[in-house]
Amino acid sequence: MMRVIMAIWRWVDDRIGISDLVGPAMGHLVPKDAKWWYVFGSATMLAFIVQVVTGVALAFCYVSSSSQAYETLQFITNQAPFGRLLRGMHYYGASAMVLMVGAHLAQTFLSGAYKYPREMNWTTGVLLLAMTMVMGFTGQLLRWDQTAAWSVVVAAEQAGRVPFIGDYLARFILGGTTIGAPTLSRFFAIHVFLIPGFLIAFIGIHLWLVLRHGISEPPVPGRPVDPKTYRKWYHQFLEKEGHPFFPDGAWRDFVFGTALIVAIALLAIFVGPPKLDLPPDPSALGADPRPDWYLLWYFALLALIPPQVEGFVMIFVPVLIGMLLLVVPLLNNKGERAASRRPWSIAVVALSVITIGSLWALGISSPWSPNFNPGHLPVAVIGTDTGPVFQGAVLFDERGCLNCHLIKGYGGRRGPDLTYIGDQLTQDNMVIRIVNGGVNMPAFGNMLKPAEIDALVAFLSSRKHVEKVAAN
Repeated sequence: MMRVIMAIWRWVDDRIGISDLVGPAMGHLVPKDAKWWYVFGSATMLAFIVQVVTGVALAFCYVSSSSQAYETLQFITNQAPFGRLLRGMHYYGASAMVLMVGAHLAQTFLSGAYKYPREMNWTTGVLLLAMTMVMGFTGQLLRWDQTAAWSVVVAAEQAGRVPFIGDYLARFILGGTTIGAPTLSRFFAIHVFLIPGFLIAFIGIHLWLVLRHGISEPPVPGRPVDPKTYRKWYHQFLEKEGHPFFPDGAWRDFVFGTALIVAIALLAIFVGPPKLDLPPDPSALGADPRPDWYLLWYFALLALIPPQVEGFVMIFVPVLIGMLLLVVPLLNNKGERAASRRPWSIAVVALSVITIGSLWALGISSPWSPNFNPGHLPVAVIGTDTGPVFQGAVLFDERGCLNCHLIKGYGGRRGPDLTYIGDQLTQDNMVIRIVNGGVNMPAFGNMLKPAEIDALVAFLSSRKHVEKVAAN
């Protein structure tokens, strides 16, 4: 049997030349010290392959129609064979791809691997990062639920602020003046055809550049990069201390890549794909759209900045970040590579991780947004189940006050915490606030009867520290 297989392989290889194509890539020399820190690039490519395979499988059932997309996703998730697994792997594969390309970029920056002669390796890597983020954002719309629809409306509103061409960009994103069937068709084409095509092309260019310039050796303090002598030194270094990529170097990529795919599959099986929100409804002003976790930090940044500079930040901050990343190898393509000799590189990566992580944590809690599912105040928090205090607590819930205000951890964080508001305001002041409203708070004077206002005040007045209540 093996003789037959080998004979077939030799015949195919002789006609097609697979060995001539793959052989140089598998046999090229790599530094023997290029170990576990060098696995993120191949892991990114594996995550992309997962995306392609699962995406193609999902496309067999998905219908990119505004009247059917939501229903087909429900069918895929709940009825199609392996549909839930495929959706889950596609979602967590996207997350893995973002994580891996980010880790690869950080490792390349810290090790100074963007220096001569690998400036274009870095440039293509930055472009691949940008395409990965666009891929993730466009994929979110294809869920065609409430969150997805409103996220695109927000994106179009941001694009509309770009000087001179903002209106054209917004129309391009929406496929017209409002979100609808053209929007979904446009995003489907971008997500399924355009971006994957660019990704495949740039991954090919990136791999070719890696083969052309070689994998950068681990940095050593006191061994600076000199463009005049580096190529000659690198080739001599590989001849002396290098080994073939396959099998000596490839096994780490195989182990890490396998672990990554297993992790994606386990998350898809035990956690499952993201739940679908309600069907898209542009008239639902109570929607609370937010992007997937890898764009949540930017969502938090836009929510926290003052309105006066909102347009500037929306337009120029992404452009500035992109330009800074692209010019890194142009401004610093020689000299020391070791991070110990470049402490500013450690500071940049650490500051970026801390900033993005902090904004991400804020994005999860989103204190600036009402909580539309706050639950109900339990009797243990209210303190009684009868009388004006209880009636006021019920009104506080029914009138949506709990969406914006916290009571003992229940509710939203958009407005002040009212857990102990009875210690801070008199009953007269409470009536004034309820009737006339305040900053970001509507006036309820025309919506409430005098007896309802009295009940609300009774409830809020009871919100005092236990010690003070006991003293009274």
